[in-house]
Amino acid sequence: MTISKSSPETIRRNFDQQVERFSNIDTGQTTAIDSPLCMELVARSAQLLNPEAKCIMDLGCGGGNYAVKVTSLLPEVNCTLVDISANMLERAVERVRAITSGRVTALHGDYRELSLGENQFDVITAGTTLHHLRENEEWELVFRKVYEALKPGGTFWINDIVTGETDGMTQMMLDGWVSILQKQVSPDEVDMYLGRYESEDTPRTLSYQLDLMKQTGFKETFVLHKHFNFAAFGARK
Repeated sequence: MTISKSSPETIRRNFDQQVERFSNIDTGQTTAIDSPLCMELVARSAQLLNPEAKCIMDLGCGGGNYAVKVTSLLPEVNCTLVDISANMLERAVERVRAITSGRVTALHGDYRELSLGENQFDVITAGTTLHHLRENEEWELVFRKVYEALKPGGTFWINDIVTGETDGMTQMMLDGWVSILQKQVSPDEVDMYLGRYESEDTPRTLSYQLDLMKQTGFKETFVLHKHFNFAAFGARK
């Protein structure tokens, strides 16, 4: 039986109410495995490959954790923040403005529909957001928009949920995720997070996304970390 997934508007309302949860750089995100580590790996990789970066974008920025982490290492960059939730976006702008001497720009809306520009950014990050994409066409659209928005040599970094190559592997990784959740939150919260996963998320395999990066035109791909059903990885234009 096919499960009907939540609409972007339903997801927006959900995130509007979770600003505090997604605005903690130390704990990252309770339900995302190794979130603080992955943020560190993404930020340091961006600094390593784009040390002269002038403009960055945080796609689906939430409370701004990835933008905060990257700008803490590249404190003079201009930063563009994109999110469907106005509440999240407001908090992200506030946090990033406090640590960068560059310009901070907010884009409110669904990045599937917004113009991201062309050849503008040295670094684009997408932390736990792309799993809301649905059909192949949406994945291809967003990866193409990111590629076009990056300058030559620019990098795209993702930390997100991934599925396994088979149903059995997907279930094995989900079981591993649940075993970690059970040590951190109550049984009711575990059920809530699993319910949201079923209703909101349509992640893809790591290999699908790496292949799509190459098909889109990225020259190199990089895998930074993988633990059960979460992975941090990227590509260079």
